Amino acid sequence: MSEKRLRILLVGASGTLGRAVAAELSQRHEVIAAGRSSGSIRIDLTDVQSILRGLKEAGELDAVISAAGRVTFAPLADFKPAALGESLHTLGITDKLLGQVNLALAARDHLRDGGSITLTTGILSEQPIVAGSSASMVNGAVEAFVRAAAVELPRGLRINVISPTVLTEAMPSYGPFFRGFEPVTAARAALAFSRSVEGAQTGQVYKVF
Repeated sequence: MSEKRLRILLVGASGTLGRAVAAELSQRHEVIAAGRSSGSIRIDLTDVQSILRGLKEAGELDAVISAAGRVTFAPLADFKPAALGESLHTLGITDKLLGQVNLALAARDHLRDGGSITLTTGILSEQPIVAGSSASMVNGAVEAFVRAAAVELPRGLRINVISPTVLTEAMPSYGPFFRGFEPVTAARAALAFSRSVEGAQTGQVYKVF
């Protein structure tokens, strides 16, 4: 069976996960690298206009992937009742949650018919750790959004989310947070992105753990 060559915009292409996703998908498709401070297209998930400009610059697309999204890791005791801009939750909400939601909404209005959107969360949505409350909250919200958005997307568009455990390559930095967790390689996690982009399902959370 011959596969259609897709044009894919990959946000977060320079990160550990993003590089693995690019290596996996570029074997068969055209992957356009995007990022906040690197890539052929600059997209800052916290800036709606940056997202819109980046999509316009990319041109016609069959898929949009986010392998990006930042959150704050801190003990729950450090989180105090506060307005969004003053809360320790601000980074996770504005970047990984609202940033990915805005990217998905903009992609909805830009993708070719039958295109796909793939977002990224992580294992903390269902297996919490100390200092990970903000990540758990944001991941859970993104996954709920994806399930709901899949019901209403027009023109045969699909949306899924990839939820990997901690990456093997990230253990030197994040190992103390994830004692007892079995890491996976970025290359293994990247396979789930292929499943989302090249498959037929929608509204799925593909767990890589």
